[in-house]
Amino acid sequence: MPRQVTSLFYDNLRVIDADKLRRLVRAGAYEGRTGGLARGKLQANVVIVPRRFAGDFHQFCVRNPKPCPLVGVSRAGSPFLPALGDIDIRTDAPQYNIYHFGEVTHQRTDIIDLWRDDFAAFALGSSLTVEVALLEKGIKLGSTGCGKVLPKFRTKIKTRGAGPFEGEMVVSMRPIRRGDVDKVRALTARFPLAHGSPVHVGDPSIIGVGDLMAPDWGDAVEIMEGEVPVFWASSLTAQDALARAELAVSITVSPGHMLITDVDAKADAGTFKL
Repeated sequence: MPRQVTSLFYDNLRVIDADKLRRLVRAGAYEGRTGGLARGKLQANVVIVPRRFAGDFHQFCVRNPKPCPLVGVSRAGSPFLPALGDIDIRTDAPQYNIYHFGEVTHQRTDIIDLWRDDFAAFALGSSLTVEVALLEKGIKLGSTGCGKVLPKFRTKIKTRGAGPFEGEMVVSMRPIRRGDVDKVRALTARFPLAHGSPVHVGDPSIIGVGDLMAPDWGDAVEIMEGEVPVFWASSLTAQDALARAELAVSITVSPGHMLITDVDAKADAGTFKL
């Protein structure tokens, strides 16, 4: 599809509610990024592991709530997440990464024929949830638009391991105008299920990030005059831990291609029940 047509289609999706958007994805009519879509609803990363590793992965998320805010867990063998909406985890994300022994071997737009009775699915809140709210408050996001996927970096911030799952925190970065940083801190703090407020602002070397133009995942975004890099914990932390664990098989959604849920984006993490 030509880039201009794709862009126009994406712009039209901004006014579609979460349920209709999921139905488009389920039907294979949309396979693109989800940042800026489904206003007011929580977007979620997804990790799928065999049942024998489900307990350890659950514990990894519990021990690292900032990068891995757990918002949904399926029953073993069930592809449904009713607590998050009318969701079939096999079809309702635009794109999936398939891992074998820690390496992404291929990508799929559905995983119907890959689903197994011993799989367990976990949904983790994504910071893409807050992009609509930031834009509505006049916050300029250089990472939004132009088909870019949010840049993400591995840091030197250690996570608390569980079983085979361990590693460093992964962060996402958005360039923010210096005068907007306090507003951004306050606004994103109201989204605890989407990583909440930033973990770092300014000099990336302090958290172990080297070259901002060479992200570990996603697309490079230039820091313009008057802007400062702002970093949020990312649920890609869980995907990185998953790759390090080198399971025989595991599945995630692809970076930037999140699951759209029916959960209100500003739900209180302290009262949200799985």
